[in-house]
Amino acid sequence: MKEYAIAVIPGDGIGNEVMPEGLRVLDAAADRLSAFRFRFESFPWGCDYYLRAGRMMPADGLKILAQFDAIYFGAVGWPSVPDPISLRGLRLEICQSFDQYANLRPSRLLPGVQSPLRGKTPAEIDFLVVRENTEGEYSGAGGRAHRGLPDEVATQTAIFSRRGVERVLRYAFDLARQRRRRLASVSKSNAQEFAFGLWDELTESVARDYPDVTIERVLVDAMAARMVLHPESLDVVVASNLHADILTDLGAAICGSLGVAPSANLNPQQAYPSMFEPVHGSAPDIYGKGIANPIGMILSGAMMLDFLGEKEAAARIEAAVRTVTASGLLTRDLGGTATTRQVGEAVAHALLGSTC
Repeated sequence: MKEYAIAVIPGDGIGNEVMPEGLRVLDAAADRLSAFRFRFESFPWGCDYYLRAGRMMPADGLKILAQFDAIYFGAVGWPSVPDPISLRGLRLEICQSFDQYANLRPSRLLPGVQSPLRGKTPAEIDFLVVRENTEGEYSGAGGRAHRGLPDEVATQTAIFSRRGVERVLRYAFDLARQRRRRLASVSKSNAQEFAFGLWDELTESVARDYPDVTIERVLVDAMAARMVLHPESLDVVVASNLHADILTDLGAAICGSLGVAPSANLNPQQAYPSMFEPVHGSAPDIYGKGIANPIGMILSGAMMLDFLGEKEAAARIEAAVRTVTASGLLTRDLGGTATTRQVGEAVAHALLGSTC
């Protein structure tokens, strides 16, 4: 029987509440299929760890994580720790060090969930955003001079390399071939001519290798409007680190809540472990109330199984989630009254009884 070693990092805030439900569903998937099992090892890294140790994870944290097949991640950030420290000290450190250059963020409206877009159905909101995940606007290049003085200066430099842009474009084109063969490449080359000029040029160049994929170039502001007005026109969207980060929050919102959105930080060549996490943050305002939506965490587990090659198990989890939302069992962010645990238990129960 295949055994997968999974590093579990609940992180901060509601990450600690949704993670147990994600693990519950993963265990149910293993029980249901009896073809594989998990070996979970949990690591208490995050803001509490930082306040005790002065860093978000131990000095050998990456060496520890490199031994696992995948990383299952909850959320990061807490008011007691500055955001640049919490983000760069854990999530970005893992993504960049493990070359997880393709961040996948699906936007799918679930049955039983009402989109804020009037009259839209699950058939009309089903697209996938590919986010360049290791460079661009989050490269960390820049600094501040003359701090606290009237002439203080801050610089933040986005880094776009030919290699980095081309590889994420090719990954997005390959995904489009597996879906409806339509790709929208997002940039802002009318205002940022050098970085996004390169992005647009490489889009056109790579497109020549994919004559079966319909390609269009869309400015990021136009894409934001299009997601609201015509989400049914979208299939695969590829964008830079910052642009895709913002657009996918919008994508989650039109699906009803950030709480339902999963993501995958992938090293497609599997030279390093990939990391799977919900899009939402640590949500200090609701932590401890037992009302956080675990669906994003659960669906991130499904993405992990799919990437590991357990596609039947992934499909069963997705089907179980759809069964639960269609039944009307929803957390408060979706207009329901169910608790975090009630939704997790319901998905696990639906999974164990599924015939997908």
